[in-house]
Amino acid sequence: MTFLVTGGGGFIGSHIVERLLHDGRGVRVLDNFATGQRANLVPFLDDIELVEGDLQSYERAHNAVRGCEGVFHQAALPSVPRSVQDPLTSNASNVIGTLNVLLAARDSEVRRVVFASSSSVYGSIETLPKTEDLPTLPISPYAVAKLAGEGYCRSFSAVYGLETVALRYFNVFGPRQDPMSQYAAVIPNFITAALEGGTITIHGDGEQSRDFTYVENVVEANLAAMSAEGVAGRTYNVACGERVSLNELIGQLAQLTGRELDPVYGSARPGDVKHSLADISKAEQELGYRPRVDLEEGLRRTLAFYEASSPAEPVDAR
Repeated sequence: MTFLVTGGGGFIGSHIVERLLHDGRGVRVLDNFATGQRANLVPFLDDIELVEGDLQSYERAHNAVRGCEGVFHQAALPSVPRSVQDPLTSNASNVIGTLNVLLAARDSEVRRVVFASSSSVYGSIETLPKTEDLPTLPISPYAVAKLAGEGYCRSFSAVYGLETVALRYFNVFGPRQDPMSQYAAVIPNFITAALEGGTITIHGDGEQSRDFTYVENVVEANLAAMSAEGVAGRTYNVACGERVSLNELIGQLAQLTGRELDPVYGSARPGDVKHSLADISKAEQELGYRPRVDLEEGLRRTLAFYEASSPAEPVDAR
């Protein structure tokens, strides 16, 4: 049984690849390495089939999907700020790419596609916690593209009978995230600054809060979404169901590193959401999902990874 992981050279994708191999599954990876890194796949190259190409090509997507039991669609052009700067490219990668994956999966009679969506689709809805039945008011072009992907997933389940499941990720962190990108996620950015004595910059007053989710939890959710019965066409939150402010996060990192951290506060970024917290009860009940790693343990593991990594060692921000 072979599974395709699109964006398998990326942060989350490479962790899914690693887990599938551990479980004895056949793995094919499709990545154009625009943001993914070959270094993330080096330990697995002898055990996977690697296809290099862009999902904006239907032909490349179809060739990659052929013969696979299921698809973990992780490929995307990540980052809210990036999409604000370049919405056209964000749409091409995240909407057209997703549509090509779904078309190729339909045409190749793939059993199921699990789609990586985002909590950003909730946008300016202030209700907490976020439940899947809330209205969606995406702010950034990235969020709009992810919501479009969810819509295509529902459509392909309803119209073509292709089983799809969409997972709304909440602020995923862990080993292999890129702390050096101008679009770096909060936790790898903060950790690197803490370890190297750099400046920690917070966009806003630091009271914005997030439901940070360690990558192992996301991998578990993907596997559950691929195997659960009776869930085709549905959407689920993937998180820990707890939130922490950025100021509180700085405090935790200061304790774990034993260093005094004095952040610098700047202007809030356009497209950012003030507060985010997931209700994960639907995923718990229907997928059997349980977050196994809490924030503190996830921070410990992530710190250990960056402490052990050479500054020159490439990692990925997806």
